[in-house]
Amino acid sequence: MKAYEAMAEAFVREGTTDVFGMMGDANMHWMDALAQRGVRLYEVRHEGSGLGMADGWARAAGRPGVVTTTSGPGVSQLATSMLCASRAGTPLVAFCGETAWGDEGAVQYLDQRRFAAAIECGFVHLSKADQAEEAVQRAFYLARTENRPVMLSAPIDVQVQAYEPGDYIPSSDLLPASRPLPDPAAIEAARALIEGSKRVVVIAGRGARRAGAGEEILELQARTGALLATTLQAKNWLCDRTEYHVGLSGLFGSKPAQELLQEADCVVAVGASLNHYTTEHGYLYPEARYVQIDTAPNVVMGTGRPADCYVQADAVTALTELNRALGTTRVEGFHTAETRSRLTGWLDAPIDYVDEPGRIDPREAIKVLDAAMPGEFDLVLGSGHQTDFGTMLFQRSRQVTSNYGMFGAIGQAPLLTIGQIVATGRPAFVVEGDASFLMHLPEFETACRYGLPLLVVVMNDEGLGAEYHKLGAKGLTKDLAIIPNPELGGVAQALGGGGATVRSAAELEAAVAEYVADPRPFVIDVRITREVLSVPYRRLWYGEDV
Repeated sequence: MKAYEAMAEAFVREGTTDVFGMMGDANMHWMDALAQRGVRLYEVRHEGSGLGMADGWARAAGRPGVVTTTSGPGVSQLATSMLCASRAGTPLVAFCGETAWGDEGAVQYLDQRRFAAAIECGFVHLSKADQAEEAVQRAFYLARTENRPVMLSAPIDVQVQAYEPGDYIPSSDLLPASRPLPDPAAIEAARALIEGSKRVVVIAGRGARRAGAGEEILELQARTGALLATTLQAKNWLCDRTEYHVGLSGLFGSKPAQELLQEADCVVAVGASLNHYTTEHGYLYPEARYVQIDTAPNVVMGTGRPADCYVQADAVTALTELNRALGTTRVEGFHTAETRSRLTGWLDAPIDYVDEPGRIDPREAIKVLDAAMPGEFDLVLGSGHQTDFGTMLFQRSRQVTSNYGMFGAIGQAPLLTIGQIVATGRPAFVVEGDASFLMHLPEFETACRYGLPLLVVVMNDEGLGAEYHKLGAKGLTKDLAIIPNPELGGVAQALGGGGATVRSAAELEAAVAEYVADPRPFVIDVRITREVLSVPYRRLWYGEDV
């Protein structure tokens, strides 16, 4: 057996079923060995795109995704997507071929260790053939335990050397089998803090959703009369299970939600890092004390200080103990008719949509999409000004993934969606801007090639929307950010998928119905007006109290 074959077998033992990437001299032996073992290979048009797909796959599957590149330029193409995955805390392994060990004169030579450090990923090097299995195990172990991407760099000459396989132990077998138990003293401190409070808010984050702590969170909310808010990465989670769900905590929250959250005297954060986006730099919870539940040894909040009470434990275990300690007493807290009225009133308020011939108000477009797309179709939100509307206004309970704030890179969301669809097998739609979609346009052809049920909704203002409005706020020339583009529905059809360009709510409804009836690679080019400024931008750039 060759080292590359042993490594391929080890990847399979680690649970690898799908690999995204592009073939080259330095990884083709390994890819061939994977294919012979039944692993599905997704050939992409750009290595960085493949990493974005592996990122989406990992987020959906709950285990490390896998991307592969050849040496040198194949590796350097990973930079932006690797940084995005690192900032998102995504576990994945990048199998990267390398030029022959020590051959610094090779045309594709790159110091891949130094490059990995620069793009914020872990690094494991295959220096000798007899380390083949150990290198794979270590890469996956680091990815799983540190929740980060890891580059496994394998020189081609080492890959093809002979190797005697051993009894491979998957990295998952090295992880603790039980959930970490909370310190009883920490639970008692949390109980005392909560019982001494009158206006409690529970913030559920991505970690809580991953842990499946929904029932425990709802029980805690009922006991304490708490409002339930979520971070951006858990948007709309549990919104159909409680009347006292305020939506997002942070800049994207509604005005009534922000007003209510400022009244809190206690915040219980579950699987949420409480970064400055969630707390709005301390604006939302000025008088609150914090209880934080997380599996990390400790977390410094976005305010730069630790929580008043920190409980290191699995979310389900910690909440079970906390609910038991709180007993059967029920507190009214925020659970009043007046609170319900404040929370529902803003949704029922009429909106004066902008009437511009040939263009749709983006708020109306989101309303149509939210109503027309079935709840079982997953949603991915991109970044940029146009995404603000969907981030705030999508209300239907569904699985939502957001790329907002992950290195601030546009164009990643469609890639995440492709990977997510491969992992789940479910149809999904992504809401993205025109510049973002066009950045990785060739990968729509990848979705067509594999027949994936992907819907890309392009909120098309024919420009760089964020820069257009920032230029206006700064008194600069807004038109510099306008970039006309062709009808993208037709472009999608030329690439082998379905597509439509829509300029009215009725046309949008018809296009969505066409996709829902037959989920397949499809682009809806929604021509939106540039005359509507999103609520977050009104707050950030004009200081409006909205």
